[in-house]
Amino acid sequence: MQDPMAEIRATFFQECEEQLAALEAGLIAMESGASEAETVNAVFRAVHSMKGGAGIFSLDALVRFAHVFETALDKVRSGDLTATPRVVGIFLRAADVLADLVRAARDGGAVDEQRTAAMAAEFEHLDTPGDAVAPLAEDGVGSWEIVFSPRAELYAKANEAALLLRELGRLGEARVTLDTSRLPDLEAIDPEGAYLSWNISLQSDCDEAEIRNVFEFVEDDCELTISRAGVSGFAPGTVITGDNGFKFEFFAPMMEEEPEPEPAAIPATVQAEAAAEAPRNAVVEAIAAKAESATAVSATIRVDLDRVDRMIDLVGELVINEAMLSQRVMEAGIARASGVAMALEELEHLTREIQDSVMAIRAQPVRSVFQRMPRLVREVAAQTGKQVRLLTEGEGTEVDKTVIERISDPLTHMIRNAIDHGLETPEKRVAAGKPEEGTVKLTALHRSGRIVLEVADDGAGINRARVKQKAIENGVIGTDAQLTDDEIDNLIFLPGFSTAAKISDISGRGVGMDVVRQSVQALGGRISISSRPGLGSTFTLSLPLTLAVLDGMVVSARGHTLIIPLGAIVETLKPRGQDVFPLDRDTNLLALRGGYVPMVDVAASLGYCEELLEPEQGVALLVEGEGGVRAVLLVDAIHGQRQVVIKSLEANYRAVSGIAAATVMGDGRVALILDVDAVVRQARSEGNRVDAAAMEAS
Repeated sequence: MQDPMAEIRATFFQECEEQLAALEAGLIAMESGASEAETVNAVFRAVHSMKGGAGIFSLDALVRFAHVFETALDKVRSGDLTATPRVVGIFLRAADVLADLVRAARDGGAVDEQRTAAMAAEFEHLDTPGDAVAPLAEDGVGSWEIVFSPRAELYAKANEAALLLRELGRLGEARVTLDTSRLPDLEAIDPEGAYLSWNISLQSDCDEAEIRNVFEFVEDDCELTISRAGVSGFAPGTVITGDNGFKFEFFAPMMEEEPEPEPAAIPATVQAEAAAEAPRNAVVEAIAAKAESATAVSATIRVDLDRVDRMIDLVGELVINEAMLSQRVMEAGIARASGVAMALEELEHLTREIQDSVMAIRAQPVRSVFQRMPRLVREVAAQTGKQVRLLTEGEGTEVDKTVIERISDPLTHMIRNAIDHGLETPEKRVAAGKPEEGTVKLTALHRSGRIVLEVADDGAGINRARVKQKAIENGVIGTDAQLTDDEIDNLIFLPGFSTAAKISDISGRGVGMDVVRQSVQALGGRISISSRPGLGSTFTLSLPLTLAVLDGMVVSARGHTLIIPLGAIVETLKPRGQDVFPLDRDTNLLALRGGYVPMVDVAASLGYCEELLEPEQGVALLVEGEGGVRAVLLVDAIHGQRQVVIKSLEANYRAVSGIAAATVMGDGRVALILDVDAVVRQARSEGNRVDAAAMEAS
């Protein structure tokens, strides 16, 4: 029999991952100087929520550590502890321990008790200035003032205020005053509402964390304020001792003061109506405010990814069938102004909206990955003794969830590499006329239907002489090898290749950049390098969005239908003979706005034919690939724009050079989607010859 709690337990651990991410983001913000109440409270709530959920599943180790963690955080929240860089550093390490405890509880792994105990011990010695606690009375007992106002949600979850007050009374002598000032007339009372509150004066030697412990499972469902009061004791005889040593006293309800008499007399009937209407209005306003608050909160549900994938596949099939239906209507010669054609056009718009909505379900911003990097930068900078500032751009760029999950490791390697190998030490930077603090910039953007991630640094750039010498020593190339700058730069992607002088915790083992390239290629992406000596390097990752849809231009090349991603096309034009300059038998250059762009016969490059198409007989498409590099694609004809469903060619057949994927057209035929970046890269592989020919042509 399936465990009925298994699904709830799985949901709890999913929420823990979200809380851990929020915890780390908040601590990093605190480290940067953002110690305002909102940030500190968000960090505290993350730990508190995990502790509460862990208690439900009896995860004792997690509960114990979360308790000491939130106690330390509560000192920051109350102002008894200053969030210095050292303190926040301890909190960040504690967040790692908490994450390990969560994963051990989820996966059934062993808990490192020694590490957990050592971390908990550090919390006991947070001796930062400002950590003094409010003074106690001479006998060691102090006073607290507590205001406890339950919301309706507290009672809806089967909690009882009396039990909470009883637990509070066990901490010391409590004087409790019932506040009925919000209680409306009987006819206006909502049976599910909450109108009572309590003011408690507690005389105890406990700290604030112990008081909050009493309300830990209801703190989100009530209004709770805790503050220090005077230290004088209570008057003799005012405390009633009950069962279990519970000391409690109820005073008369707090009543509103009588209003001062009005200058002019008001008829009694009007006064009675106003008195009856006032509580009703208060209740109506409270209900309206609650409804407004409820609508302001975004409701979410958790759906298994397999179901989402199935829905995406079905929408893709819907798009294909809509395209086939359009093709049949066109072949039947039905007039565009007819009712059938107009209904079909409405169907096309509706299908597009459904498609966009479904695609947005799996799309997530890369922010979740970017938020992990500031801490990585801080740790690597501390290890290398360098001063580093991280800049991020494009955090809201959306990409498929599967890509989000798999780009974290490549980015981690690249940022570590940028700091360790790219940036110079502060002394060398000053000697080179640079500021002591180096900069690493992480950027995300959409380009040509793909997501592009860039990691750039303002360091010394790639030492090509050292890279080449290391490659010769490793036997990768010969001593007389003639390599271009790009070819030398790409040597760093070879397995086992490293230019580090010695092995460290960061680098030197040669298992960094080759892992990056393998990870990127496994996603169907590419990685390129742009480096300038003395100015820095930029590593560019180009990855597919892996969404099921693409806006493309339908073209034909020697009888074959191809799709060119619309985002890669700059313009279309008809070549003129006087603008075409032959480079060799297989390559032409097109003169365009004072420059020369290589021309690529698409059919010939894909192996459809051997004879090149005469430029004047075809149509040219100026496309732009990675790094802004351009080329002109020559095809037979253009047949218009179309939204197509992407089908993986590699998964259903095999990888084909120059082809990114495939799709099914309206007539049922398979059309190939061109990999523009691969084609452009091929066209630019003879870059030196192109530049030489351009100089001769000019």
